[in-house]
Amino acid sequence: MEKIYSKINGELLHMVHRLEDMVKSRIDVISDDNFLQLAVMKMEEGKTFRPHRHIYKEVSYDKVIAQESWVVIRGKVKVFMYDIKGSEILEDNTIAYEYKTGPYEGQALDKEFIN
Repeated sequence: MEKIYSKINGELLHMVHRLEDMVKSRIDVISDDNFLQLAVMKMEEGKTFRPHRHIYKEVSYDKVIAQESWVVIRGKVKVFMYDIKGSEILEDNTIAYEYKTGPYEGQALDKEFIN
């Protein structure tokens, strides 16, 4: 996994996880204290999970930043990374899933463009 840090304040800005990085059965990509959670799981045939459901819980924060994660299914993504802020460009014929924190309340409350 490639981690990219800010040259200004040392903060983690981006992480790139590729299929060839998958060496264990589960990798927790994001630490537990982040709003957006991500784990990568390599499951052997017959793997099952105990039946469960997720519960509603009170949150202890009043201000969050939108975070996103991409899963590139086919093709490639060209990414220009800026310190503190980022920008992405999809290549032709690429299929990618984007996961973001919510709720989504419109572009004006979600992002500001820098170029």
